[in-house]
Amino acid sequence: MKPEEILNEALRTLKEGGTILYPTDTVWGLGCDATNPEAVSRIFEIKQRADSKSLVLLASDLDMVAKYVREIPSIAIDLVEVNDAPMTIIYPGAQYLAPNAVAEDGSVGIRIPQNEFCVQLVRKLRRPLVSTSANISGEPTPSCFAEISQEIISAVDYVVPAALERDSTGRASQIIKLGLRGEVEIIRP
Repeated sequence: MKPEEILNEALRTLKEGGTILYPTDTVWGLGCDATNPEAVSRIFEIKQRADSKSLVLLASDLDMVAKYVREIPSIAIDLVEVNDAPMTIIYPGAQYLAPNAVAEDGSVGIRIPQNEFCVQLVRKLRRPLVSTSANISGEPTPSCFAEISQEIISAVDYVVPAALERDSTGRASQIIKLGLRGEVEIIRP
């Protein structure tokens, strides 16, 4: 399959409310449209994870982030501009997302991916994409496609071909939580 065909198939699956298994700039992710509560519930089922745990989302750029959080802390703009490693920022005040994609405190973790496939997929979807690690909750995070359990592979509606994982680091992103008054908390370095 050509990259454009893969992108279109993943996009079709997401728009129909389905789930995908796909390579990100970090590790393989389980994904769905982050504004679709039924699809988000399906991700929690696949991971066998309590829906009280929060999810990481992917956005194509800061303009998309701005649509889904009430206010972007000014430090976030600086962090996104200078950071060259995958970084998830937890923003306060999530909005217009599936309620089950938002943490209990109303915050949401969003990363702007650094690989072209993910950026194009999110841009064409025109909404944030769930990006939680492709493992059963409590099991090790797979660093490559070969480490993903058959249970996960069988559970999703579309699997992006493993050949596209070449842009993945195989390591989870750092996570930083920001407040509107300049508070910065490093969750995962």
